[in-house]
Amino acid sequence: MTASIVVVGSLNMDLVMRMSRAPIGGETVPGLDFAMLPGGKGANQAVACARMGANVIMVGRVGIDPNGDVLKAGLAADGVDAREVKGLASTHTGVASIWVEDDGQNRIVLAPGANGLLDPASVARANTMIDMAGMLILQLEVPIPAVQAAIDRAFAAHVPVLLNPAPAAPLPDEMWKKIDILVLNESEATAYASLDVVDPNSAAEAGAQLRARGPDRVLVTLGAQGVVVVDGGGARHFPAKKVKAVDTTAAGDTFIGALAAALCEGQSLDDAVALGQAASALCVTRRGAQTSIPYRRQLATTAVSADDHS
Repeated sequence: MTASIVVVGSLNMDLVMRMSRAPIGGETVPGLDFAMLPGGKGANQAVACARMGANVIMVGRVGIDPNGDVLKAGLAADGVDAREVKGLASTHTGVASIWVEDDGQNRIVLAPGANGLLDPASVARANTMIDMAGMLILQLEVPIPAVQAAIDRAFAAHVPVLLNPAPAAPLPDEMWKKIDILVLNESEATAYASLDVVDPNSAAEAGAQLRARGPDRVLVTLGAQGVVVVDGGGARHFPAKKVKAVDTTAAGDTFIGALAAALCEGQSLDDAVALGQAASALCVTRRGAQTSIPYRRQLATTAVSADDHS
């Protein structure tokens, strides 16, 4: 049996408002519709891994409230082991306010709630699970000390670490050296590198800079421009699949989940990227976060096209 993927991260209830365009300061615009949907980068990535066929364990915190109940039930429905998603009476479940425009672009504001109380002691409850994992996945919607504790444990146990540094935040120097796979988008790459990342060439340069800090493999996702991979073999560009996007929410999380699932199956990095791109291409044709994440069986029936590799 393939070893489990452990995801340490956030769980949010997404309050999604769709609109023709976002308002400017002081302006009110009519919304087209509204939905409350399960989300949070950690939970999204856990669900994406599970829907790609991986065994997944989620470590996180929610409030003792209806939103927390819904989020935990959603994980269970996808087969995610949520024993270490504990409820806290002292605060609310995390909430994300998401504005989605007609072109699929989104804007997100987070109220972290229980996510902000995930600490090293909370992570330590899952140490045995981390020790036995095939991969550890983390993001930065929970406090850095918790992220650091999980990475330290995985590193000591020789478990590969995939970090998605979103939202971008300063990282301790020693953390970089313990990351096996760094996956970040253009804005996050710009925040960590010494240049603006706007295209595959600048992404390759930024990826090389970030790889020099310690990660073995750096992947920069560029939305409609595809993905740039920088590893020991140099830099290479994977153009994006051509689809009509209606909502980009969870596209990056879907890519990461599929990538991780494929790598834990023993697939090559290039093949794992291809699976991630196929999954995220289908994701952006649907609305919502976890509601948009596809199942692996759906990818074979979805026709997408891509430009030639460059």
